[in-house]
Amino acid sequence: MQESKTENESALVNNLSKGNLLAFNTLYNIYSSRLYRFAVGYLKSDEEAEELVQEVFTIVWEKRAKLKQELSFKSFLFTIAFNLIRKHFRTKAYLSDYFKAETRNDLDTETSQKITYDSLHQYIINLVNQLPGRRKEIFIKSRFEGLSITEISEKLKISHKTVENQLTDALKFIRTNLNKESIPVLLFFVLFLS
Repeated sequence: MQESKTENESALVNNLSKGNLLAFNTLYNIYSSRLYRFAVGYLKSDEEAEELVQEVFTIVWEKRAKLKQELSFKSFLFTIAFNLIRKHFRTKAYLSDYFKAETRNDLDTETSQKITYDSLHQYIINLVNQLPGRRKEIFIKSRFEGLSITEISEKLKISHKTVENQLTDALKFIRTNLNKESIPVLLFFVLFLS
């Protein structure tokens, strides 16, 4: 019985890798509630756990073409979930430390209240939208879609060096603008480059 279940899952993963939406939905129905329980155990928030499940399956769909039939799909899912949870806690810990330090230093606490993950994320999006077309595309593929320099190079049919140079220029532009607004660059790195 266990073997046929494994074979069935393997077939679903194979179909998913070819872009089959029914296979994706079936795997979602099998694993979403387990992932949700796993996430709630760490995050202690129904809403955040639901968001995490959606994010995990978004990543799965984006990476579907690279899935291998022999892959342990369950391990793959829970590894993604665990990494997202770790990132969530690193971000929260850094924000908490940053706000405490600001308060201790008697800096403008109103400013620290404004620097939330969401507002910083929106601010970054606005900066990214100011980048020239190809540079913006490369930055999004790298930092928001998680593609490597090699993957971007192959996908856009440009050299590694061009991708690296465009990323460097994009990051320099964003860092410069963060400095102008007195937003800590380290916060940007924790949120977007870890």
